[in-house]
Amino acid sequence: MHLITGRFRLLFALSIAGLLFAGYLSGVKLFSEVCALNEPCPYFLGYPACYYGFAMYAVMTILLTQYFWGALTRSMALNALKVVSGAGILFSGYFTLQELPRLFAEGFSSYVLGLPTCAYGLLVYIAIFSIAFAAHRE
Repeated sequence: MHLITGRFRLLFALSIAGLLFAGYLSGVKLFSEVCALNEPCPYFLGYPACYYGFAMYAVMTILLTQYFWGALTRSMALNALKVVSGAGILFSGYFTLQELPRLFAEGFSSYVLGLPTCAYGLLVYIAIFSIAFAAHRE
């Protein structure tokens, strides 16, 4: 078992938060066939974008769990987190950019949470990437 530092606890909390949020969005889409929170549902390769977000957050949660159990070195875990969160930034950033015209035309009130759900995913991916990058520089 590795020493679980504050940064790794924060990374784990963020990955769990992302997993729960993307899991909620994915579950609503899977079981009701409508997108949660009355938003447009972006698709990628024929599947809702939230499914991919769920998968990326699941991978990051599994990576951190493996680090905590000693199956991954600190460096391996941080590098993998940077790769997955970097992909998440590109992925959610692309879909967030597509929502900007609606946001500027209709305002923040057009979204239940004030911003598109992809924007919240983007913020969490950026936080995870930034923390992993800073931890790797230590």
